[in-house]
Amino acid sequence: MPVPASAKEPPGPDTYHPALLASVADLSGTVTAVGRTWLAPDGRGKAAVRNPRRTLGNQLGHGVRFPGTVSDLMVAGEGVETVLSVQRVLPAVPHVAALSGAHLAALVLPRGLRHLYIARDADPAGESGAATLRRRAEAAGILVSQLDPREDDFNTDLCHIGPRDLALHLAPQLDPNDAVAHLQFEDALAA
Repeated sequence: MPVPASAKEPPGPDTYHPALLASVADLSGTVTAVGRTWLAPDGRGKAAVRNPRRTLGNQLGHGVRFPGTVSDLMVAGEGVETVLSVQRVLPAVPHVAALSGAHLAALVLPRGLRHLYIARDADPAGESGAATLRRRAEAAGILVSQLDPREDDFNTDLCHIGPRDLALHLAPQLDPNDAVAHLQFEDALAA
């Protein structure tokens, strides 16, 4: 039986790339999917392939979770890089990366959540996903604040301005009590 032609883009010999793998979990911590991002050979950015990001499994409503010690706050964002950049200066707050703007909009929120911070990407998909999640959260009685990057996303900000200035950029966007209690300037200075 003949083998069908490959749909590989671009056509040519197989190439191999390092990858960032992340487990996608539901609210109970059960892994429901695996997110994969192929990286450039030097690790600086995504690989030059048609779809550098893919997910295997059930992602809808779930995300890549980074736990914290504060139970009534959460930061939600689109990509792992964005969320980890914000988590760098807000380490006590739980964070979740939805892996796309559409999945950010569908994120299932935990019970007892008082305040949701949405770390949006500055692009149409990020803005749309953040707006839908905001409407859903507010309808559930959750206070919502949007965190806006200086550039296209918080990872770009962290790379360009560093952790101390990222913390300074986020401070006026946070509730003053949350900023005082959870924003880490000391750790950012030591980095």
